[in-house]
Amino acid sequence: MWKRHARRLAAVPAAMLAAVLSVTTVLAAATWTVRPGGPVSMKSGNFILTDTATGSALTCPPAALSGALKSGSGLPGTGIGAITAVHSIHCPTPFGPEYTLTARHLPWRLNVLSYSAATGVVTGSLGHLRIAFLGPGCTAVIDGTSGTAGDGTVEVRYTNGTGRLRLLSTGGNLHFYHVRGCAGLFRSGDPATISTTLTLSPGQAITSP
Repeated sequence: MWKRHARRLAAVPAAMLAAVLSVTTVLAAATWTVRPGGPVSMKSGNFILTDTATGSALTCPPAALSGALKSGSGLPGTGIGAITAVHSIHCPTPFGPEYTLTARHLPWRLNVLSYSAATGVVTGSLGHLRIAFLGPGCTAVIDGTSGTAGDGTVEVRYTNGTGRLRLLSTGGNLHFYHVRGCAGLFRSGDPATISTTLTLSPGQAITSP
């Protein structure tokens, strides 16, 4: 009798493990469809760069970007698209001199994670980021785990109905590194966020499955 109970108890974890493995397989097998794909141009809204520890924020005017998305169906979500060129972003200040943001470590890679058919919204991340920051008496690097890693990420949300890719100010891993000067507005090691909305042309339909 005790042996029968033991076999039943042993069977429960086995069944649970099989269920977990089954779910994992389904998640890993998720595929994507992109139409039309190919080269895209992007027009941004204002870029907002923030040191979330000090609260210092810099608002920069719209900029032009370009990139490409894969085309077709059965696509993996990782590396489904990329930003390949970013014009330098010049940010005026009330004091006169400009600050400049310059994209480094291109291409920045677009990864998609989830899709809502009800809203047409795709969530994911933009990775491989590094940004050089230069201003009067102030220089810095914005990156992920170190100032030379080139592994900065921001979370993104793409809406099929509008063709807009939004860089979110939450969920990323950006930090300031190698800060020199800056009068305490930005400090090495402080968390950073960069947010804007990119309008893609032509607009893309990104769906799953």
